[in-house]
Amino acid sequence: MNTPIKVVCVNTNTTLSVEWGTSLGQLAQTISSTNSLPFLAAYVNNSIRELDYRISEPATIKFIDITHFEGTRVYHRTLFLTLHKAVHDLYPTHRFRITQSVSRGFYCEIEGIAPTEQVVEQIKERMNQLIAEGLPIKRHKQQREEVVEIYRKLGFEDKVAILTSRPNLYVTVYTLDDMAGYFYGALAPSTSYIHLYDLKPYYNGIYIAVPCRTAPNTLEVQVPQDKMFDIFQEYKHWVDVMGVSTVGSLNRKIVGGEGSDLVKIAEAFHEKKLAQVADQVAEENRTRGAKVILVSGPSSSGKTTFSKRLGIQLRILGLEPVMISLDDYFLNRDQTPRDESGDYDFETINALDIPTFNDHLMRLLAGESVEIPRYDFISGTRQWDGHTLTLGPRSVLVVEGIHALNPRLTAQVPDHFKFRIYLSCFTSISMDDLSRIATTDNRLIRRIVRDNAYRGADATSTLKRWQSVRRGEEKHIFPYQENADVMFNSSLFYEIPVLKRHIIPLLYNVPDTVEEYGEAQRLLKFLDNFCEYDEAEIPPTSLLREFIGGSSFTY
Repeated sequence: MNTPIKVVCVNTNTTLSVEWGTSLGQLAQTISSTNSLPFLAAYVNNSIRELDYRISEPATIKFIDITHFEGTRVYHRTLFLTLHKAVHDLYPTHRFRITQSVSRGFYCEIEGIAPTEQVVEQIKERMNQLIAEGLPIKRHKQQREEVVEIYRKLGFEDKVAILTSRPNLYVTVYTLDDMAGYFYGALAPSTSYIHLYDLKPYYNGIYIAVPCRTAPNTLEVQVPQDKMFDIFQEYKHWVDVMGVSTVGSLNRKIVGGEGSDLVKIAEAFHEKKLAQVADQVAEENRTRGAKVILVSGPSSSGKTTFSKRLGIQLRILGLEPVMISLDDYFLNRDQTPRDESGDYDFETINALDIPTFNDHLMRLLAGESVEIPRYDFISGTRQWDGHTLTLGPRSVLVVEGIHALNPRLTAQVPDHFKFRIYLSCFTSISMDDLSRIATTDNRLIRRIVRDNAYRGADATSTLKRWQSVRRGEEKHIFPYQENADVMFNSSLFYEIPVLKRHIIPLLYNVPDTVEEYGEAQRLLKFLDNFCEYDEAEIPPTSLLREFIGGSSFTY
């Protein structure tokens, strides 16, 4: 007779006794009445597990629904697999790709199929049938060669490429009826867990509307993001031409000895785009007197290096860039506002001394010399050390900071003086046709590496703060990105293979006693799909050097 196993359920704050082999799904049914939303997965000792996971030892269990960040990912993966099944049933010989997030939803394309209203309605009808049937989603572990053969029969060469480029004897495959998929994260047990979605024709593809995480019974409101969409599409076309649209194809290039060429081409593309931005700035300076260049973007976008490299391009055109960082206008620590948790909120624009900043801008534009503060992050105070700036007839002021595009920041400055730039690492390659790489993951990896190298922070502390950073971005940065005169993609398609060597030891040091352990394990599983690449060929002016070190710029 099996001895009952004790488990601690975080959701109910109770200790329960369960039989050996009880699944998380069975346990969830006993406590689901305490939750109005269905549980999608659970953390078992801080590791994410699917609901078919069976309990075999004492554990602390936390069930999650769609309101949890990882629960949202589980929902999206399940939705995407179901959508792929619906499209494959209707158009079995056409390639289906989910390429990017946009307008608070996702964008997908069916190769060779025009996204008419009739096409979209047919797909939705098939989707609804699959959801109503509640088809089980099964997880198997099989020998790699067997899974490769499954994908070959389905015509999924994107998945074949990633599996054949990584030396794993066994791999995980998910099946939904006759459909197979590869994911680096958990899925729900069946199609019945999809309670809300919508599809609409969008450009040359289809827009996938998803539930709002904080209000899961309503769909996210679609917001106009035409400029960002255009940037994504430009880079998607470029990586397709380069033959590195997926991780499998990138791995093959690296293993095949083409890594050096990839670095050179990616860096040359950045340089060309920077030169184009500088040309636009110079033209706007000439025609309408634009002298305040506002550079904004979310955390770890590479704003500082971008601004310095832009300054070099502007000098080539005969302009004299003068740099200002918004960080130097932080309020003293004792005046900094706090968030709902009582912690200092450095993400809000209210953490900046906006009146002093505007006063300095207007005086500089009037030709005055102005003493600029330096913010000391250790003491949490602004220092006035006699550093002055003066704008000459050929000068342009480059202002860099996360709030640079917020109209409140430069309310006193007439619009004709401003040129607005938004940058982020809009990740241009995908894991495969169904699994996009989130720009937030790319930025998080950059930030963990940089925080450890330059700020003495371990991965645990960066992960602990990341959700707060993301909430701040949603509230204070993303609403203003379409205000930009130009957008710049700071991602480099070779960078994750380079960052992998730096971040792996940091993630392994996250202890399993903290909640951040689950996120560290998710990133490790994600990174396992990439071949590593050495950084020796990366030039010292590369934007990536801001994160891994070796830059010729001073920060």
